[in-house]
Amino acid sequence: MKLTKQTIIVFLVSLSLISMEIIWSRVFSAEYFYTFAFLVLSISILGLGLGALSVRLSKRLAAKESFGCLLSLTGLLMLVGPPAVLYLQLDFSQLLSNHMMLLNLLAAIVILGSSFFTGGMVISGIFRKSHESMPQLYMGDLIGAALGVVFAVLLMNTIGTDKAALLVAFPVFAASLLSFTNWFRLIPLLLLLSSFVVLPKSSVILKSAKKDRAEVIYSHWDAMARLKVYKYSDDYWGLNIDNAANSPVIAFDGDFDRPDSLKIPFSIPATKLTDRFDNCRFLSLGAGGGGDVLMALQDGATEVHAVEVNPSINKMMTDGFLQEFSGDIYNDDRVRVVSEDARAYVRRFENYFDVIYSLSSNSFAALASGSFALAENYLFTTEAFQDYYKALSGDGYLLMEHQFYVPRMVSEILEALEKEGVKNPKAHIAVYHLPTMRRHLILLAKKPLDDATIATAVHETNAENYAFFRQLYPAADSVKGNRINQIIENGWQEAQLTASTNLSPCNDNRPFTGQLGLMKNFSMERIKKKLMPYEFQGFPLSIVIVLVILAIVTVIVLPLNFLPYLKSGIKFKAAGWLYFFAIGVGFMAVEVILIQQYTLFIGSSSYNIKTV
Repeated sequence: MKLTKQTIIVFLVSLSLISMEIIWSRVFSAEYFYTFAFLVLSISILGLGLGALSVRLSKRLAAKESFGCLLSLTGLLMLVGPPAVLYLQLDFSQLLSNHMMLLNLLAAIVILGSSFFTGGMVISGIFRKSHESMPQLYMGDLIGAALGVVFAVLLMNTIGTDKAALLVAFPVFAASLLSFTNWFRLIPLLLLLSSFVVLPKSSVILKSAKKDRAEVIYSHWDAMARLKVYKYSDDYWGLNIDNAANSPVIAFDGDFDRPDSLKIPFSIPATKLTDRFDNCRFLSLGAGGGGDVLMALQDGATEVHAVEVNPSINKMMTDGFLQEFSGDIYNDDRVRVVSEDARAYVRRFENYFDVIYSLSSNSFAALASGSFALAENYLFTTEAFQDYYKALSGDGYLLMEHQFYVPRMVSEILEALEKEGVKNPKAHIAVYHLPTMRRHLILLAKKPLDDATIATAVHETNAENYAFFRQLYPAADSVKGNRINQIIENGWQEAQLTASTNLSPCNDNRPFTGQLGLMKNFSMERIKKKLMPYEFQGFPLSIVIVLVILAIVTVIVLPLNFLPYLKSGIKFKAAGWLYFFAIGVGFMAVEVILIQQYTLFIGSSSYNIKTV
């Protein structure tokens, strides 16, 4: 079968649009607290469909003479889309309390959908004009889409996400050149040239109005995350991930033989646990900037596994920007550097680690880099805690800290221990509160905990330390009413009756989400106030965002599909509607399930979306 110009154009447009969809998801997920991926994915599909609808309504739009102009316009819209949306400074927490913010969201939807709309017009026009070659055209479409995924990842990992967002329009401009047959070819050439001219300023163009918390001395942006290194002082830097999570990077000279008085202090030390073992095997879940690793080495651990899902962070620590500042600790003979999802890694071990340590392993960065608005993860499911428990040595301990999720995690730990056949799960767990840090800390032991261990495992739980370190479980009589103690003593079902957030245990078939809000907390009074951009207070912000987007689609987009029925001619019958509706629902259902399950094997949603 001869390769036609129309097939090449379809191939190039599909390649460019899919690449843009992935790159834009990465751009916006790094710049907005709640992931923009859900919106980008939805708008891409709707934009393509509306483009096809416009071709159905106007035969002129399907004329091949207009393809060149439409493709040039598509490329232009691809170039201006991300900076235009960032300029709007969307704040999802104000969607229903601020009418201007709702208008900004509508504007963002139009901006994001415009390039998909014009690109969809071209693809649909070619399909309509050359329907006798549909098998070849559709194969070009599928191959272009598949290679578009590869193209997006390669661009982001080689030249950076900010530059990739500008160069992703190149295939569309190439398609525009093929479509023009005269001097009009200068249009895509000039647009392509302009994209190269502004390329050096891409990092400035694709930067939101948010102020950085300190001087940025290094930045890197690839398919996994946007990384920044803040310089807080000469001895203390911070690694920021997707403008959301933060990991400390501590200056170290490589000297582990210093006296105790000169050792580096840590706010949540594992020293008293590590010291219990002659040859401590230490696992850091989400090692980040290496603070956990430095602490373990300083405490005398003989084997440290630094597990971090982002390979760029590990590269910065082993032979990159952070190597010298951190004392080259990642090249210490005792350290095993692992670029892998922590959950997948820990499943390989049984009765092995003496201390498993995790500080905010699933932080706001998971919300930013997740594939959907609900930012699912498998680090905090019931099965995950079963894996952690099995990976502990006979006398091992798990220390896990988080800002918001501990109540639900406690429910999961109790369920996990029951599934593992532990006779008295309550005896294996202790929970602490660090009010000055606004953190909670879980201590889980392979063997039942004694009172002395509970009272001294991290900081001593006494009146002197009460201001910054308190024991929530086992609880003293004066604080037995705290939520954690209620969950452990009475079960999460009873505690849920008065709780403002979701306490129910998650599992691998219903992954953990950072959105814990409940619809019972929804009220117009709370909407009128400025909502917090997270749900630990119980307001179901994520549900509200999804409902607002669905309402916009229902009110504006769906009625447009019935416009062809106002014209004379052949009408699409109900059977046809049902046929394609079923295909769409089936395809998306399979895709979502596969993405969820691939997370268990691959880990990062940034890559499992692309794989699926």
